[in-house]
Amino acid sequence: MIDMDYLNRLQEYLTNGDCEFEFDNCDEEKRYEILDGLEKLMDVAEHADELATKLIFKGGLGALAGVGSEKE
Repeated sequence: MIDMDYLNRLQEYLTNGDCEFEFDNCDEEKRYEILDGLEKLMDVAEHADELATKLIFKGGLGALAGVGSEKE
């Protein structure tokens, strides 16, 4: 299950300047860790986008609207 609370905290960390501040005020090793983490997050987001598209359009546009979702 996706932990929405964690995702909200992560979004806040990335958008409120905390990540940028940490990056600007840490040693080189920590900077590489931050960049590696951001790269991993972008990879995960790309997969999430692909999966969301697949799930939405799996049954055609009707699946999104709920048309034909009942088994006959």
